[in-house]
Amino acid sequence: MEDWAEIRRLHRCEEMPIRVIARRLGVGRNTVRRALAAEGPPRYQRPAKGSAVDQVEPEIRALLAEWPTMPAPVIAERIGWQRGMTVLKDRVRELRPSFSPPDPVSRTMYQPGDLAQCDLWFPPADVPLGFGQLGRPPVLVMVSGYSRVINAVMSSPGQVSPDPEPEVVVAAGGDGFAVASHARGPSRLGNSRTGSG
Repeated sequence: MEDWAEIRRLHRCEEMPIRVIARRLGVGRNTVRRALAAEGPPRYQRPAKGSAVDQVEPEIRALLAEWPTMPAPVIAERIGWQRGMTVLKDRVRELRPSFSPPDPVSRTMYQPGDLAQCDLWFPPADVPLGFGQLGRPPVLVMVSGYSRVINAVMSSPGQVSPDPEPEVVVAAGGDGFAVASHARGPSRLGNSRTGSG
């Protein structure tokens, strides 16, 4: 390690030729050339050797494909494993996730403004529509996938808004409604039938 740094210092800072550096440090000229060509200091690297489990991995994969939850001791018995269990358990632990089915109850995560679920809701009580009229117009209910905030847009049949976005948003909460301003919409919409839009 010290020779590598000294060889590079002598060659770059003191501009010594390779032959003089080799004579001064007592190393071969090819050693000096390798040190000058190397990107970093020399280090010991052990060649990678295979594991005993590599030979039986296809059998392990076949068993896990058929029974993803099979315990490692049972796999060892089925493949005739006669060696230590630790190396086999480590390999089974490494391979098992690729054969396990997805968890059906895992929570899906969304980024803010990424997704909103949309459904139609028909209120159970009459709502004043104006000019003394009552009715039950449909309410478009939207739930944000990130914050789970529920917003609803209510419009009477035949109502046309000059603005492409609704002017009134009704937030449903508890037993009543609260009027709020319309916020920027999500980048994707979904409904209860399709799940995504």
